[in-house]
Amino acid sequence: MANQRKQLPLSKDEILKMRVACNLAAKVLNHTAKFAKIGMTTNELDLIADDYTKSLNAISACVGYHGYPKATCISVNKVVCHGLPGEYKIKDGDILNIDVTVKKDGFYGDTSKTIMIGNVSKSATELVDAAYKAMMIGIEAVKPHGFTGDIGFETNKYVTRRGYTTIKEIGGHGIGRVFHGDPFVPAFGKKGKGEKIIPWTCFTVEPMVNEGTDEFIEKPIAHSDIKYYETKDGKLSAQFEHTLLITDVGYEILTLE
Repeated sequence: MANQRKQLPLSKDEILKMRVACNLAAKVLNHTAKFAKIGMTTNELDLIADDYTKSLNAISACVGYHGYPKATCISVNKVVCHGLPGEYKIKDGDILNIDVTVKKDGFYGDTSKTIMIGNVSKSATELVDAAYKAMMIGIEAVKPHGFTGDIGFETNKYVTRRGYTTIKEIGGHGIGRVFHGDPFVPAFGKKGKGEKIIPWTCFTVEPMVNEGTDEFIEKPIAHSDIKYYETKDGKLSAQFEHTLLITDVGYEILTLE
């Protein structure tokens, strides 16, 4: 049986389909984020994302994925990732990561951002800023025929210099014909190490940046194989994510509206 995680270069037609899926994901993320406000539940925000995705004649890849029941992951404050939308009411000063994956014509686009609600503390604002810049620094390290360790090295160097930590066990991933595939794209690493970056494939860069320790607690989601994660010390975590297409000479960020 073929290894479905293995990344093979995309054809021109497949690249066009990836551009469409990723552009739709960006549209859904930006549309949904506009509605986030104090007093709204994360489930209400999830329904907005799901309805808008369907209006674009696409589907959320998250619904039913290994039993996951919602259209998005919404991770609030100390939740690192895979936060399950529910009855939690968004509060003044919260930070929340909205993670969207759209499936269109058999291809997947994946993107996320952390937004700030109301009067956010200076420390939270600085963490969110560091998480965004960490993603962009990681993206700038992407080179065809380079290594995923190059991305992780630059990301972690920046984050630690800002006084934060990166999650080591969870990171970016190959994407395209499948939702999650090779390579694993870590937020730490050594130059010249890791998996080789293959032109005309796609993967995500999505460092998860913690205010305190990089240790986390794994928690179950009912009736699902997917887990969600919280910082062990209860401090904040922030994340941003883009899907990239690797070209012969560099990269293209696909999840831009």
